[in-house]
Amino acid sequence: MDDDRYGSDVLSGDWRSKGVRKVRQVPLERDMVLEDPDSGWAGAVVGLEAGNVTLEDWKGRTRAFPFTGQFLLEGELVTLGRPQAPVGRSAAAAPPTRSVGTAGRPGAAPAVRHASDGGRLRTASGSFAVEQQRARVALPSRIMVEGKHDAELVEKVWGADLRVEGVVVEELSGVDNLADVLEEFRPTRDRRVGVLVDHLVPGSKESRFADAVMRGKWGAHVLVVGHPFVDVWQSVKPSRLGLQAWPTIPRSIEWKKGICQHLGWPAEEQADIARAWQRILGQVRTFADLEPQLLGRVEELIDFVTEPKA
Repeated sequence: MDDDRYGSDVLSGDWRSKGVRKVRQVPLERDMVLEDPDSGWAGAVVGLEAGNVTLEDWKGRTRAFPFTGQFLLEGELVTLGRPQAPVGRSAAAAPPTRSVGTAGRPGAAPAVRHASDGGRLRTASGSFAVEQQRARVALPSRIMVEGKHDAELVEKVWGADLRVEGVVVEELSGVDNLADVLEEFRPTRDRRVGVLVDHLVPGSKESRFADAVMRGKWGAHVLVVGHPFVDVWQSVKPSRLGLQAWPTIPRSIEWKKGICQHLGWPAEEQADIARAWQRILGQVRTFADLEPQLLGRVEELIDFVTEPKA
């Protein structure tokens, strides 16, 4: 008889790996936020030496772990692969490559070439980079954001895309100024204005301003969108700072100051707040470091102000 009543040899093939979860390997990168699952220590990668990877937590403390160990990366258990670029402090000390911002500010994240895309460059927003192309002359339409931090974050992630499209980002210095700015700008079908607002939730001051503008005489040529966060700081994923979630700050404490105090950072002067934001912004590399509630709104504004003429 040719029939094998017992089936194939149970010891043939890779029987040892059956039922064992495979752990993905990721290349080590500087500023990658990792967590040691045994100790719970979480921090950004700041060095690799003698077979140990050094993590720095949000208080500036450092601790070394075996490079060959397993770590949590945004909740996923991973192992580390060889870095494709230096990860030590000497790498951070080197002057970064800068590009000119949409409104004269430096700071756009550089495009990165991925093997999975056939070697094509992708910008920090995830778009394919348009190589060897100069920035276009600015369009008459504009994107407006509440303040400097919003503008810097948009520049870092979407700056390359905006220059290709010829879109300028301007600061409102507060949503309270929106009506006056629109009155001066006088939007039309060919001079549209897209506005990004913080804390755009039902019943908020921001939502009342937005509703008034959309119902007003410029509403047909203006799009106001927003994210639900108290401030644009919260649109950065907390894991980039080694946190599980952004802390809740009592209403009696100024929000940014409370965040700095919670993280153990100086918060007495405005310069301290500015340095804290640069520290947070420095953890943003690509769109993947931002919450989707912000990503979708910015993409919506870009589409609105670049829509071809009918």
